[in-house]
Amino acid sequence: MGHGGHPVSTRPTRRMSARDVPRVLVVYKKSAYQTNVKERKNARFLELLERRDPAVTRLIEAHEDHVSTIDEARAALESMGVRAVFRFRGDEGLVEDTDLVVTIGGDGTLLWAARWVGAGIPVVAINSAPKDSVGHFCAGAKGEVKKTLELALAGELRETRLTRMEVELEGEILTKRVLNDALFAHSSPAATTRYVLRHAHDDGRVSEEEHKSSGIWIGPPAGSTAAQLSAGGRVMPVGSKRLQYIVREPYLPPEGSYRMVRGLIDPGEELAVISKVREGRVFMDGPHHVRDVRMGARLVFRRSDEPLTLLGFPRG
Repeated sequence: MGHGGHPVSTRPTRRMSARDVPRVLVVYKKSAYQTNVKERKNARFLELLERRDPAVTRLIEAHEDHVSTIDEARAALESMGVRAVFRFRGDEGLVEDTDLVVTIGGDGTLLWAARWVGAGIPVVAINSAPKDSVGHFCAGAKGEVKKTLELALAGELRETRLTRMEVELEGEILTKRVLNDALFAHSSPAATTRYVLRHAHDDGRVSEEEHKSSGIWIGPPAGSTAAQLSAGGRVMPVGSKRLQYIVREPYLPPEGSYRMVRGLIDPGEELAVISKVREGRVFMDGPHHVRDVRMGARLVFRRSDEPLTLLGFPRG
């Protein structure tokens, strides 16, 4: 999740006129306690809670914080007289006919919702449990909901257009909306990932190299302080239009070294990954959006023509 540099755009959002009735879509997650204890009544979770195991000690408090933040949002939007629809993030579908998307959860909820949001709809993220959730992209948190929403609808929050990434598999566009990163790897984390890496430069040159590694991360600047950085990448300016790739745990040949362990993909360029494993997978913005990649399949990564309009980011 990136920071630093200057946003591509910091102009204010569209200010509503007195005659407008803003339409707001609120996308929220369910807490781990809600899902595993209250709904599924998972025996293992119940057992751990009964004995106050450290693995679950924060579950109840995080759940209460999250529910309180949703209630805070409902009350705020009702008092502001907007038309608000609340949608659980698991209820997937395209986001249309709305003036603002609000996500309640953490960065994971924003990434989930962003898959369904096009370039023209602003998004503002609220961290519902700051003690437990990562909220790098969030403009506000529990206790700040009404103020954050008022600023968003008044057009007084900073607007940043974040570069997103397009992913193509065998000629099929899987998504144009990767905000954080994509990972290509073997389906087993213990197995070696084999592939050919091919970078098509904007001057017509093609760089190519065959690798063995634990996989490869590719992503836009917003993800450059997360897995990209942990794998040895660099923090990119948040307003950059480039993509970055980083090879994860390269297995170097007995003699020599790899040239293409890290690199930048400029606008108009693309990075292709040709799979040399039978059971490869590509994960896009987390573990939920995943596709199998068979032997010989060609993945292509390039800058998307659909940036995400995020409000209140960077904070400050």
